Amino acid sequence: MAKRIEKTNAARLLDRAKIGYELIPYTVDESDLAATHVAEELGEPIEQVFKTLILQGDRTGHFVCVVPGDREVDLKKAARISGNKSARMIPMKELLPTTGYIRGGCSPIGMKRRFPTFLHATAEAFPYIYISAGVRGLQLKLSPTDLVAYTEAAVADLCEEREQESEE
Repeated sequence: MAKRIEKTNAARLLDRAKIGYELIPYTVDESDLAATHVAEELGEPIEQVFKTLILQGDRTGHFVCVVPGDREVDLKKAARISGNKSARMIPMKELLPTTGYIRGGCSPIGMKRRFPTFLHATAEAFPYIYISAGVRGLQLKLSPTDLVAYTEAAVADLCEEREQESEE
């Protein structure tokens, strides 16, 4: 008998907004909370599995960056795009009190309060992406267009440039 998947707050908010999604469970490895592990568990390309990062800007306060799991946010780009001169990742101990979520289960949907949200531009290349459903072990599969509409996200280039493969 299949285990029943409990709906998360993020899923209930999407239901209320009449936005389509799928809840996709995966096996959690507490010693490896990386998005690469999530992508492997889902059997999906890492480029489609997005992680939610919370940053603090020097002018605007907290904001959210949703980036591909194998990429790093470029703090200078994120600061500029969010209207700040500088930005930093918030310390891990601030994640739960700020968002209501823990590391490995932070969703851009359903945080304690709504923060300006920015989605990396590569998301638009896919019919669907994966984001955390708000708990470890559960992902939301949804259209990037619906995510942008629901979170009122701006789509932008947020990530560091990739190293050229053959620089010799």
